[in-house]
Order: sequence, then structure tokens, then C-alpha cells
Amino acid sequence: MIAALLSVSVLMLAIVLDLIIGDPSPWKPWKRIYNIHPIVWLGQLTKKLEPHFKTRNVTLEKFNGIILALIIIGVITIPTYLGVHYIYPLFFGAVMYLIVALILFKLTICIKLETDGAVAVAKALETSDLTEAKKYAHFSRRDATNLTGPQIGSAVIESMVENLTDFKLSPFIYYAFFGLPGAVAFRAINTLDGMVGFKDKEHINTGWFSANLDNIVNYIPSRFTAVLMVISAALLGYDYKSAWQIAKRDHKRVQSRNHGWQMAAIAGALHIQLEKPGKYTVGDPLEVITPDKILNSLKVRDVSIVLCILLVIPIIFVIGLYLPWLWGLPI
Repeated sequence: MIAALLSVSVLMLAIVLDLIIGDPSPWKPWKRIYNIHPIVWLGQLTKKLEPHFKTRNVTLEKFNGIILALIIIGVITIPTYLGVHYIYPLFFGAVMYLIVALILFKLTICIKLETDGAVAVAKALETSDLTEAKKYAHFSRRDATNLTGPQIGSAVIESMVENLTDFKLSPFIYYAFFGLPGAVAFRAINTLDGMVGFKDKEHINTGWFSANLDNIVNYIPSRFTAVLMVISAALLGYDYKSAWQIAKRDHKRVQSRNHGWQMAAIAGALHIQLEKPGKYTVGDPLEVITPDKILNSLKVRDVSIVLCILLVIPIIFVIGLYLPWLWGLPI
């Protein structure tokens, strides 16, 4: 029971901590602090190591990609597992575990930073200040130079629902089933995908394993996220029927095997069409993407987060009572 109570406490306190302090912004004046964030550091380590695994032999380079992924995952997951396993039984171990787990789990989630970025874009678009809105291009990792206001809004909404899985619900789910090592391992896999999991010439071989591993670990959570978004749309009075219909119809239009579900669901719920120019469109353009649509997307995201928390807490109690070894805790 103590293990379960501690784990629920870590989950809730980490969320509260994120909502209070968030993460350092990738924009000035916090960029230098952002660059030493442990997860950013993990991505930088991936970039530094990748060139050493390059070779002209395609098969060998793909194999090297597996080794690269295992190194990056192991460098953060193994110390976390050992720390959890050996700290917990110590005198005052529960207190030490709570502090260490709180800090590490907080690193796997990101809510406030994304909220601040989305609200800033919505305010800028409200006053037709495209120059200000484009300052947050990093938010969606898309070149905003030639984007219109609605296209910037689309990029923000797409990024928001992708991150609902990657930076919220998936960490919650893997934490519930596999404890802190599971959440940290997921963050490492997701970071690998974001750094090398591309199909361009530079990464097609060294990143293939990381990309596919991310697809696997996010396969169920992404679809679960879409279902929660449909339920959230219903609770908020949005078009939940369209959300589910568009999710089923359009999820394959997006190159990502997983993220298309969330994008299509939010497009259907809000009667908008999301677009990555020259790449894809999702949903029907029944209504224009306005700043309000960005804020409505935030509402769907927030309700989905609450629903997920309510669902994972019972799982945490069951595993904490009967299967604590899944979390790396000594029985």
C-alpha cells in the first residue's frame, strides 16, 4: 500500500510541479537553461553519438542504429532502475524515493510550457500579429516563414495533440505499469525518435530502429488518447460524433502511424481542417481556424489529461499492492 500511495503522490505532485514552474523555454531569455535540461541533453548526446555509428554498409548501419538506441535508453533507464531499487528500502527511503522520483518523473512530462506557447500564439493571432506568432515556430517544429494565420494555428493544434500522447498520457501509462523506469525509458525512446527517427538520407538507417520502436510503444497510447479526446469533446459540448468519424476516416493521411488519430479527432471535434502545406490535410474545413480553436484544443487536451489520471490511479494501486517488482521496487 505504501508503494502505491507513494507512486500516486509522485504522479500528482509532478503534475502540480510542472503547472507551477513548467520547463525552461526554448526561446530567449531561457534558451541557455533549456539547453542543459536533462532531456535536451539526452537529445544532444544522441546527436553527438550518431556520427560514430555511420558506415557505408546499410545492414551494418541499421544494426548500429539498434546499438545507438540501446545506449541512449540504457544511459538513463538503468541508473533510474538501480536507484529506485536500492533507495526505496533504505532508512527514510520512502522520503528519498518520493523526492528523486518526483524530480525524474517531472522530466518526462511537459504541460505548462506548451500551454504558455499555445496561449501566446492565440493572443498574437487575435491581434493579427503574425510576426509575434511566428516566434513560436519551435513549438510545432515547422518553418513558419510563409505560413498564414490559420496555418500557424493548425501547426500549434497539431503539435498540441501529438504532445498530448508523447508528453502526457504515454508517460502516465508507462509510469502506471512500469513505474519510474518505464516512464524514463519511454521518454528516452521518444527523444531518440525526435532526434534520429527520420526517413531522410542522413537518418534512414541509424534512425530506423528508434522510429519503429517509438511507433510500437506509442501504438496503444495514441489510440487511447484519441478515444479520450472523443470523450472529452462530448463532455465539453463539441462534436464528438464527428471527432470519431474523422479519426477513423483521416488518421492514415498523416505519415505518422500514430499521431494521425489525435489530429483527425481534434479536427472533427472542432469542425476544422488541419494542414501541413504540401504534405497532408486532415478534417473538413467547415470552420476557420481562429485563436478560439487553439484555446478549445487546450480544453480538450486538459480534460483528456484528467480522464487519463483518473484511469491510471486504480492501475497504480493494483500494481503497487500485488506487482511492485514491475516498478523496480524490491518485493
